[in-house]
Amino acid sequence: MLTDQGIAGLVQQLGASTGVVEEDSAWAQLRPIGARVLPFFLAAYPKTRKWQGRASFIYHALQFARTDPLAAKLATMALWDKSRSVRYRACMLLACALDRNALPELRRLSEHEDSGTVADARAAIDAITHQNHHFYIDRDHTGRVKLNFDGSPLHEELAG
Repeated sequence: MLTDQGIAGLVQQLGASTGVVEEDSAWAQLRPIGARVLPFFLAAYPKTRKWQGRASFIYHALQFARTDPLAAKLATMALWDKSRSVRYRACMLLACALDRNALPELRRLSEHEDSGTVADARAAIDAITHQNHHFYIDRDHTGRVKLNFDGSPLHEELAG
């Protein structure tokens, strides 16, 4: 069983990784503790220098988007990250959470200077407003693209 110190060390390793192998190694050890990792992500996020590490925290928190409010809290922290990739994932997590409480902050973000971030914030708002997380990816509401975030690797599916 992992101690708090062990979890913090693995989260630090995850935050410092820039490659898939290092990230997968740290996550393989953290995965069994489930949502218990979220407070550690929240604590490590502001101290993590590499955007890849911050993006990894959001990515791995995504599976808890609907089950633990700490996941949405982490995403809300990340909405104003200096990295566009991190902001993209933060918007995705909030879209998957479908929590209307995120709308005011997403509306603020929709006035960001980066046009891609504006589009991401608007897509998250659309998903939450329609209570359909797929709309974050399926921005034209075609029904042909699905966003799965069930704890398995995140992927987009083209519906038959």
